[in-house]
Amino acid sequence: MKLLFFDDFKFGALKGNDTVVDLTAAVADIPRVHPQDIMNGVIEHWSEYKPKLEAALAAGTGVALSSVRIRPPLPRPTNFDCMAVNYMENGTRKQAAPINAFHKSPNAIVGDGDTMILPDIPATIFEGEAEVGIVIGKAASHVSAADAKDYIFGYVNFIDGSARGMPVANNSFYQVKSRDTFAPIGPFLVTADEIADPQHIQVRLWNNGVLMQDFNTDDMANDIGHCVEFISGIHALNPGDILATGTNHGGLNPFMDGDKIEMETEGLGRLTITVKDDLKRTWERIRRFDLPGYPDEFTTQTGGKYAK
Repeated sequence: MKLLFFDDFKFGALKGNDTVVDLTAAVADIPRVHPQDIMNGVIEHWSEYKPKLEAALAAGTGVALSSVRIRPPLPRPTNFDCMAVNYMENGTRKQAAPINAFHKSPNAIVGDGDTMILPDIPATIFEGEAEVGIVIGKAASHVSAADAKDYIFGYVNFIDGSARGMPVANNSFYQVKSRDTFAPIGPFLVTADEIADPQHIQVRLWNNGVLMQDFNTDDMANDIGHCVEFISGIHALNPGDILATGTNHGGLNPFMDGDKIEMETEGLGRLTITVKDDLKRTWERIRRFDLPGYPDEFTTQTGGKYAK
């Protein structure tokens, strides 16, 4: 099932490919202060709500997907963890980097149709990484890789906004990754039963209609099970939390003012955002894969504030 929020955070699901059915009545008994409470309640008590939602979805007529405003399906998770350097970069890395992760602020989340705003900071470049996000289905602490599948509720598209090269050196992840609007997710939360093999799905990202990132999750250095094991061994995960699995850096390219970014993972739908930069900064539009220092080199700024 593809679950979502739409318009004023009505709870619903996708019917077919282009119809949204309002399922608010089916979850009216879930206590809520914030829309996230609704999604958390559905996730945590899925065995109870699944038949109700399936029946309501089958009976509902719905409205056209194109006629509603899609909201983030997980607007305020308790934890948003992201794996770092977790791909083998098409064989260019001779061995996996040491397993590592960082915490992304849930306040950075935006949804389909929203805008990533580039702040007035001296970043070397702004990029966005196409990633598959795991959605946790039940309380998870010290979960083994072998058991991780039992703790996964579903999956979501995620674009990891990044402001590279912020000073001071080696003091980066927090100020690079947790800027407001730097965590677009969506358009749907897709339940795990719809994805036959999350370790073998294609991930793509387009910038202004040009395909930039195009990789498969089978290139992960640490597979999904080991990601869950690593993170849950550091801190407990809750229903509705997001664990992003990293990206293949080859197709990363500069995000600039006016860009239309589209990301699509097999089975997860297409996430579309725009980019806004009031400073109108510019970079050479070159993918990292096309630079001699791939995967660790990125293109240079050509104009605007902070250009050298």
